[in-house]
Amino acid sequence: MNHAPHFISVFKNSSARFAAPFILAALSLLSGCATASSRAAYCPPKGAWEKKSPAEVGFDATQLAQAIAWAQTQPTDWPVDFSTQTEIFGKQLGPVPKSRAAVNGIILRHGYIVAEFGDVEAVDPSYSMAKSYLSTILGLTIDRGMIGDVDDKIGLLVKDGGYESPHNSKVTWKHHVTQSSEWQGELFGKSTTFVGKEEYGHAATKPRDVHEPGTFYEYNDVRVNRLALSLLRLWQRPLPDVLKTEIMDPIGASNTWRYIPYDNAFVDVNGTMMGSVSGGTRWGGGLWMDSLDHARFGLLISRDGNWNGKQIISSEWIEQATRAQGVNPEYGYLWWLNTTGRWPAAPKTCFSAQGAGDNSIWIDREHDLVVVWRWHKGAEVPAEFYKRILQALVDA
Repeated sequence: MNHAPHFISVFKNSSARFAAPFILAALSLLSGCATASSRAAYCPPKGAWEKKSPAEVGFDATQLAQAIAWAQTQPTDWPVDFSTQTEIFGKQLGPVPKSRAAVNGIILRHGYIVAEFGDVEAVDPSYSMAKSYLSTILGLTIDRGMIGDVDDKIGLLVKDGGYESPHNSKVTWKHHVTQSSEWQGELFGKSTTFVGKEEYGHAATKPRDVHEPGTFYEYNDVRVNRLALSLLRLWQRPLPDVLKTEIMDPIGASNTWRYIPYDNAFVDVNGTMMGSVSGGTRWGGGLWMDSLDHARFGLLISRDGNWNGKQIISSEWIEQATRAQGVNPEYGYLWWLNTTGRWPAAPKTCFSAQGAGDNSIWIDREHDLVVVWRWHKGAEVPAEFYKRILQALVDA
């Protein structure tokens, strides 16, 4: 899987930060969807998406067709019916579909669809791609002034008992989004320890020493789910509603996607029971979305958070989120990076949202590319596909 192994052993509150979105929005009125960069301005309207031939956007058509043909020969070995879900991840807490689509994908250049293959309208679980969406919701929360600083301790604002222990009281928002929080506890029946094969499947592990928050990287869905719950406490609205109204609707996404909480993940928020979503589909539920909507989200991020002149997410947050942060040099704020050559043929500045299965949104801003690829093999396969795409460029 292109999903990280379970265990792998400044953004400041200032008047300038809050002014940035307005300055960028003004610049964007002159350049359309792009901000102060030279990237093309096209943003697809809701329900439509203009296509360009490979030659029109700087590709050699034959080489690109060969790259896509190769990608279609690299499907995941996961069963179509999700029958290994419990074996891989352990006891389930939420639903999974009865079946999924075959390998599919979309390639964007300058915002236009240059190629698509397979069923790009299939609404399928995205697994840990959801983490990059949670990162973006955190950025939005900071943009709105609901959190003063990414380095703030979460317990300053979230008073539900999750951050009261001497250890957990040290956890900051940045710790959570860099997977270095070391938050300790149980959430919705799952413990941060991941001890026990029945509960955790192939990710089950042995007990280990707990480290100080911010000093140790560990890919841990319970802690990311704690981040999502903490964001719910601040917004006092279900995060799927926040994602829809504040991000996905403004970029013209469809109404087919869903963000599904676990069956037991409903909490009291001011007297109303609300579902708290997860950072993936490890235990069912999660973000179910088609490739077209993922491509819109990827295009928004590649355009520094600006869509048709509207600054939806501050460019400062996206810059912070997509560069090395915390302990792992290949990780930003819940985004995977190319800092150490994960994709050797690609620029070091590119980055990706990745989920098991494998599912991915790959963004190369230097070449103005967004690639959504679903249900493909992991390991070195994505690097090969991206190399072939880049080799097909004639205006790089």
